[in-house]
Amino acid sequence: MYLVAGLGNPGREYENTRHNLGFIAIDHLAESVSVVFKRNRNLAADNADARIMGKRVILCKPMTFMNKSGDVLAPLAAYFRIPAEKVIVIHDDLDLDFGRVKLAFNRGAGGHNGIRSIISHLGTGFVRVRVGVGRPPGQVAPDAFVLGRMSGDELEMLPGCIENISRAVEMVIDKGLDEAMNHFNRREKPL
Repeated sequence: MYLVAGLGNPGREYENTRHNLGFIAIDHLAESVSVVFKRNRNLAADNADARIMGKRVILCKPMTFMNKSGDVLAPLAAYFRIPAEKVIVIHDDLDLDFGRVKLAFNRGAGGHNGIRSIISHLGTGFVRVRVGVGRPPGQVAPDAFVLGRMSGDELEMLPGCIENISRAVEMVIDKGLDEAMNHFNRREKPL
């Protein structure tokens, strides 16, 4: 069994922001396997029970703010007895060009508060699907940039990006992390 979480911030004001790429991706993944999220009464989370590549998967959107994501994922993983290495977290990443998807395992937070929260609860031994948002232009602060809405060009690239994220999650579940990393971490052509 796997736990796949998409990180984001709840609320309409955060819809279509770069920081909510995890929510956008997990919504697409749920739709592609015909499951609907339901509010978890015990945790601040929306969950769905799914089958992906023939395996049971719990899909999760933490409804805490980003910097409290670990408060949701750790108890959920414990409840379902899912080890950290079978937790897959989808999140935005400033160090990758917009739309680029890379996988990581057993590394630091890289300045991402949601990942820092998860590391504080689970350690670093979980799978990360890093989704590029690029660096902020000029003097724009990183937090203002990721909390800003995507540009027209970014929105045009979004469907291809979301498909790549779904493929990455499916490949980790079906073929294992090493094969998925070999495929996704090589330099891909731009979307």
